[in-house]
Amino acid sequence: MNNPVPARLTALRALMQEHRVAAVLVPSADPHLSEYLPAHWSARAWLSGFTGSAGTLIVSRDQAGLWTDSRYFAQAEQQLTGSGISLMKLRVAHTPEHLEWLQQHLGEGEVLAVAGDSVAATTCRDIEHRLADAGATVRTDLDLPGAIWSDRPPLPLASVFAHDPAYAATPRADKLKRVRQAMRKLGATHHLLSSLDDIAWLTNLRGSDVECNPVFLAHLLLQPDDRATLFIQRSKLDDALVAALAADGIAIADYASTTSTLAELGESDRLLLDENRVVSIICAAIAPTVKRIQAANPSTAFKAVKTSAELDHIREVMRRDGAALVRGFRRLEQRLAAGMTVTELDVDSLLHEERSAQPGWVGESFATIAGYQANGALPHYRATPESHSTLQAKGLLLVDSGGQYLGGTTDITRVLALGETTTEQRRDATLVLKGMIALSRARFPKGASGPQLDALARAPLWAAGMDYGHGTGHGVGYFLNVHEGPHSIRPPVADGALVALEPGMISSIEPGLYKPGRHGIRHENLAVVVEAEQSEFGEYRAFETLTLCPFDRRALEPGLLNPAERAWLDDYHASVRAALSPLLEDADLEWLVRHCAPL
Repeated sequence: MNNPVPARLTALRALMQEHRVAAVLVPSADPHLSEYLPAHWSARAWLSGFTGSAGTLIVSRDQAGLWTDSRYFAQAEQQLTGSGISLMKLRVAHTPEHLEWLQQHLGEGEVLAVAGDSVAATTCRDIEHRLADAGATVRTDLDLPGAIWSDRPPLPLASVFAHDPAYAATPRADKLKRVRQAMRKLGATHHLLSSLDDIAWLTNLRGSDVECNPVFLAHLLLQPDDRATLFIQRSKLDDALVAALAADGIAIADYASTTSTLAELGESDRLLLDENRVVSIICAAIAPTVKRIQAANPSTAFKAVKTSAELDHIREVMRRDGAALVRGFRRLEQRLAAGMTVTELDVDSLLHEERSAQPGWVGESFATIAGYQANGALPHYRATPESHSTLQAKGLLLVDSGGQYLGGTTDITRVLALGETTTEQRRDATLVLKGMIALSRARFPKGASGPQLDALARAPLWAAGMDYGHGTGHGVGYFLNVHEGPHSIRPPVADGALVALEPGMISSIEPGLYKPGRHGIRHENLAVVVEAEQSEFGEYRAFETLTLCPFDRRALEPGLLNPAERAWLDDYHASVRAALSPLLEDADLEWLVRHCAPL
């Protein structure tokens, strides 16, 4: 099969020459700066052939490079073969980051083109500043990849629906009131939101415009006198929903009219917006006379802290999700024992079948990762009908999966031993588990942030001279995006904000280890931050594990666990057995009891 990428690059370069453009930057972004994109805005994937969720493509007259991080190195090497695009490995010695590369390769009078609807305003200014030293300029009015994309998918038009009030515990009016209070403290008369999960949370609406993320394409402008305007395609809303929004002061305007409405703001208006989360083309529409208040969206911090009612729903969802996983893993084990042919795709199908039978299930929270043996070493591997492995009764299978339910969002990774395993595999799986246990058991003072805790999960691997290239934990939405900020657990970065871990915040705990060509390990639970104790030294926090599914002890080397770690694992399995037993029977219950037995 011919690789279509070289022909696409040739067509792009012809258009670049016509417009006197020296280079084109194609980020992984849409007008809402989403992590996961509607197909309409997957220009970087279409143009490069690389389908990972994170990456930046630069095409010049005679070179092309794709920058991505260590999660995707192996995948990118495979997908870029024969494309004419070089893989540029981020944070690897002697590899310039993409703006450095542009500074080195663009000169006086040359032009870089980047679509203004796919780059944050702050990022665009940074690019302009960095290239100014070389005498180069930036144009944001040219979408050259879009001009050659003849079969570009249309904008998604799926209907929007109200989050069931039985699960959306806080009324929309109360959320709006809370955000307006934050606006007043900052002196703002208006507030612009472009981030889709913020808009969905604040309006108590959900959609399906982005695969696995229950969000919808819209912008939201909060205005004086308790008014607001939701910029959205009108056909997405039924009349009852429009009336319900109007009752809370929210009017509907066309999605395309966002910039023209912002252009009407005057010098007496004070607009709160986060220019890290609003694209350049929208910010450019705001008159210079309007006072801009640059600050994080208040809703981002508010939605990160789940209410007690939301946590009750999430705990029930975890029971249902855990029971579905037990049924799926038991059926997988049964098929292998019977000598049936089972592929990585079948693992995905089994879990989908079991989850979709659960009350309140809506869909997957991300594409299931089922990586057998060497495929498990690709952190974001995805089996396809064209490329997948058949399971055998030996080695390790890494399964990272999750569900979207009306009562919450799940994300879990387990490593299954399908038969005989090596000493190295069991040792690696145990070292990763030791890191997970250390972080799960942690006590930390009020005000501590994720970067301060990250090393706890890495320490057992560091002691063995090993590490992993991704963060240890990310926030998780409430029937929203499976990746949610503002908090995270990862190594500190120079310009990273230190967000304190507050009670009610949910985070994944997911250390890993990846040995290309051999195997990959990742253990993942979701946990909620809770109050621990008050001492003479202040308030302390801890994690309460939410995820309910046994670890496969056949993949472990129990002798490497110390008494405290063994006790944690036994206690965890006892809680899993108690929570899931009422939902299971017969062979599924027997499987659960066997896998939850004390060490």
